[in-house]
Amino acid sequence: MATSPLINRLIPTVAPRLPSSPQPPDQLYLQQLNNVLRLYFNQIDGLLGNLAGGQGGRFLNIPYGAFSSYVDQTAVVNTATKLLMATTDFSNGVTAPSSSLTVANAGIYNLQFSVQVENADNAPQDMFIWLKQNGTDILGSTGKIGMPAHKNPGDPSHDIKGWNYFVSMNANDYIEIYWSITNINVTIQTYPASGTPTKPSTASVVATMSFVSTLPA
Repeated sequence: MATSPLINRLIPTVAPRLPSSPQPPDQLYLQQLNNVLRLYFNQIDGLLGNLAGGQGGRFLNIPYGAFSSYVDQTAVVNTATKLLMATTDFSNGVTAPSSSLTVANAGIYNLQFSVQVENADNAPQDMFIWLKQNGTDILGSTGKIGMPAHKNPGDPSHDIKGWNYFVSMNANDYIEIYWSITNINVTIQTYPASGTPTKPSTASVVATMSFVSTLPA
């Protein structure tokens, strides 16, 4: 059975147009006024009841975005390189033009990301990942990743690294994720689907940004 498109929507209330009062007010006018106000208050009760009831959060339209990359990514040694996120999976008030996570609304946001890291070198190597906001490094945001040497020639070591941050954003602010490496054999990789057992493909980068709260007063 088809689901009504209104089942997960709140119907906004609009202040009613009150009937004009004769002078002096009569019984008919008072009845009309009561009916209009009763209908309006019933709408308000329904609106607040849906929000305050069980699973009321499903009615809220909260900003979010989810982005990913399905290309291998490389960097020059000891050079700041921006992570690429060419695929938009979901977007509602958060976009990623040029892989810069940009918010349309001010607020506190939760940024989460992960990268599929590979080291094909025969020695342990390091990778650094950090954040920039509006082009400026975010203090304390750097993570240092130690990658073990390859297992065998042609068989790199692999790992998924990721974490999350709360960031304070004004409208139209943007966040960029940067990385650097100590050896060109450290890369961020995407992998195709594989068998035994059948497994789907692997994204090289996954990033999400979700609205948490308005900015403190």
